[in-house]
Amino acid sequence: MRMDRRTFACVPWPIHALALGAFGACGSLLSSAEAGQTDQSIGALTDVVVTATRVPERSFDLPVSIDRVDASELRLARLGVNLSEAMDAVPGLSVQNRGNFAQDLQISVRGFGARSTFGVRGVRLYSDGIPGTMPDGQGQFSHFDLTGAERIEVLRGPFSALYGNSSGGVISIFTEDGRPGFSSDLSATSGSFGTRRYAAKGSGDNGIVNFTIDGAHFQTEGYRAHSQAERNTGNARVRISLASDTTLTLIANAVETPAVDDPLGLTAAQLAADPTQAGTGAIGFNTRKNLSQEQAGAVLAGALSANDDYRLTVYDGYRRTVQFQAIQPSAEARLTHPGGVVDLGRNFRGADAQLSDHRLLLDGPLRATVGASYEDLDETRRGYLNFIGPTFGVLGAIRRNDANRVSAFDQYAQVEWDPSLKWRAMAGLRHSDIRVRSVDQLVSAAPESEVSYSATNPVAGITYRAGPMVNYYASFGRGFETPTLNDIAYRSTDGSLPGLNLGLRPARSNNYEVGLKAGDDHLRLNLAAFYVKTRDELAISSSSGGRSVFGNIGETERRGIELGIEARWTEAITTRVAYTYLKAVTDTSYQTCVGLPCSTVVVPTGSRLAAVPANTLYAGITWHAPWKGLFVSAETLGRDRIYADDLNTASAAGYWSTNVATGISQSLPSIVLSESLRVDNLTDRHYVGSVIVNDSNKRYFEPSAGRTLLLMLTASFR
Repeated sequence: MRMDRRTFACVPWPIHALALGAFGACGSLLSSAEAGQTDQSIGALTDVVVTATRVPERSFDLPVSIDRVDASELRLARLGVNLSEAMDAVPGLSVQNRGNFAQDLQISVRGFGARSTFGVRGVRLYSDGIPGTMPDGQGQFSHFDLTGAERIEVLRGPFSALYGNSSGGVISIFTEDGRPGFSSDLSATSGSFGTRRYAAKGSGDNGIVNFTIDGAHFQTEGYRAHSQAERNTGNARVRISLASDTTLTLIANAVETPAVDDPLGLTAAQLAADPTQAGTGAIGFNTRKNLSQEQAGAVLAGALSANDDYRLTVYDGYRRTVQFQAIQPSAEARLTHPGGVVDLGRNFRGADAQLSDHRLLLDGPLRATVGASYEDLDETRRGYLNFIGPTFGVLGAIRRNDANRVSAFDQYAQVEWDPSLKWRAMAGLRHSDIRVRSVDQLVSAAPESEVSYSATNPVAGITYRAGPMVNYYASFGRGFETPTLNDIAYRSTDGSLPGLNLGLRPARSNNYEVGLKAGDDHLRLNLAAFYVKTRDELAISSSSGGRSVFGNIGETERRGIELGIEARWTEAITTRVAYTYLKAVTDTSYQTCVGLPCSTVVVPTGSRLAAVPANTLYAGITWHAPWKGLFVSAETLGRDRIYADDLNTASAAGYWSTNVATGISQSLPSIVLSESLRVDNLTDRHYVGSVIVNDSNKRYFEPSAGRTLLLMLTASFR
């Protein structure tokens, strides 16, 4: 493919300068346009997505930042356990693996969610259309099934507000369709640190019923001391054709982690001495986490007329988490302290109904979607002492027993219109009402505490088609993020102030974005610049004894650039580049309590948001040989340093990490055998993968594993 500077006339400075620095990305655009290719020439590199519009649309046409990661990347010689394995190629998204299966991955989108101390906050999660985010805004993705996934979509920016209580983005995973007839897959993986994974999948289609069912078992000794883990997962999706234009989809999944050790974070001194050691108190208190979750749902979709479609979704589930922490008995001496064991039981359910109408308006296609959703969460939050007499790490006396309930009722509308060949417009509105109630069941006749949040958030965007293969776009939206039950769980770190922290206000943001999308059969380039202004940002105001108290810290600013390039140089060679620049800073000073004993300090204006790297660069290349199913791939990831606290006094150094993989397959009459080898952290670099933000004991650092080898064997029966 010939590339020279003339080809960049299709993109104005400084955009073409960025593209030139990343493989000369726009190389074939002008030549393709001169050859008279139409809009239809944008082929495989223009993904079809549904998360932004709720109906299948080409991402190239939408005034949003959205990326799609397909099964071919999710399962290209990868372990298939963590969402972080294949998501580094998505700009604007940070999925940091803690190397600790007792703690969730640290997920943030454009800096939203980076401060979360439990699960995912500020980002909406969906699995086959069923929310993984609860009505309070707290999300879990442990049930995300990579074994049977067909794709993952990541929506960022203003239009994420159309999904409700979130500010940063939406991550949606979709199960693959079964192929005609019946097929099955068996796989086994073995690797460093006693890692084992076994998975089985069956799928099929007889014209009426389409199904995919899979299950997996994973276990590891862990890179660090006291980091053994075990996880069992299962997922099923069955779609039944009830009529020519009506389908019923049944979805069920479960996850169980019966034994997961928590090695805790390390201080800077511990990290320097031995990054493989467990943190202070981890072994003495046998810190660990047990989790189980089961959920099921159904989606009925069909046509009401030639112009109108409907979609009804219902779901129900239960999740229980028990976590043993390393809190000293002296800290739990106060009778109001909630204890060193957290026991959460969550029953959740919901329904969503939407109606879409598509017709012509002034000779331009118009699609309008309206809908309403109701979500309900019943939570039992219990706390126990983590000792009995001189024995630590056991379930002791009960110290807390709250019954919490959160409900959310939302209404939304979205319109897409193509008034001409040059323009496309999108707009939407979502209104949310969220109610939180709590009763202390340890106190006789305790009154119910209650708080409500409400917001109406508009979004709008426009696409300008500058040429057959070049689109410009701009969008704006307002978003909000309510305090989660975890955020409002404590009013004081020692329990001297009982009850929920109902004085917290939801964070509200204005989101602006402009961008360019360009591509042809061989290349795709996405470039976006964004600015987000948030008031009443939620952050930790004090932390001690394993408990964090949150507060509203005023205003913050996020501004940055995202660049994504995907190129197919030949039928055998593909490359992918993702670069993110993000400057996320506080715009007003605020007070916080740090250290033991507590001392109040002022976080100055301009402080960087913790756990948010300023620069991130990913580059990957894959070569598929035209014979014997041979492939070779290599990828490298570089991240700037990240701060571990709001004061920016502690940080983890930036790093580069390189991974390589190779594999080969053999096709027999009814079976395909595949063998692959993967080496992560090829150069055996020592670096910190994630940080525990504002840890009161300064145990901020969670080191990533050294060089890791994985050997994978797969048998596919057709």
